[in-house]
Amino acid sequence: MPESGLPDYFRLFNEIGIIEQLSRALLEARLPPGFVAAQFHVLNHLVRVGDGRTPVAMARAFQVPKTSMTHSLAVLEQAGLIEIRKNPRDGRSKLVHITDAGRTFRQDAIDALAPDLKRIAAALPPDLVARLLPDLEVLRKFLDTDRDAST
Repeated sequence: MPESGLPDYFRLFNEIGIIEQLSRALLEARLPPGFVAAQFHVLNHLVRVGDGRTPVAMARAFQVPKTSMTHSLAVLEQAGLIEIRKNPRDGRSKLVHITDAGRTFRQDAIDALAPDLKRIAAALPPDLVARLLPDLEVLRKFLDTDRDAST
C-alpha cells in the first residue's frame, strides 16, 4: 500500500475510537450505579451470539485478558444477570448463560438510551445511517476474521 493511503486509514480508526469513547460515556451515564459498559457489552454479546460461551472464548472475542473477563462475569453473576454453569461436555470448563434478569437489564439500558438516540436521529438522517451500516459491518467482519486468523 502506498504511504499516501495510510493517513485515511488512521483517520478512519481515529474517528471510530472517538465515537467509541463518546458512545461508551453516553451508555455508562444511563446504566445503574456500579455497572460499566464492559458489563453491558457482555450481556449484549450473549444476546447477539447466544448462550453457552466459555469465559476464555468470550475474553478472546472481546480481546481482553481472561482476568478482566472473569471480573466482569463475577459482577454480572453476583447481580443475577448471568449464570455460570459447568460444561456438560467438558467438566473442566464453564459456560456463561444470560438470565431473564440479564435480558431485562440489557433492554432497560437500551430503553434508557432512547432520549439520546432520538437526539442523534434528529441530527443524522436515517438514510445516512442506512448507508454507513453496511460498510461498518464489512469492516467489523474483516477485523473479526483477521483477529481469529492472527491468534
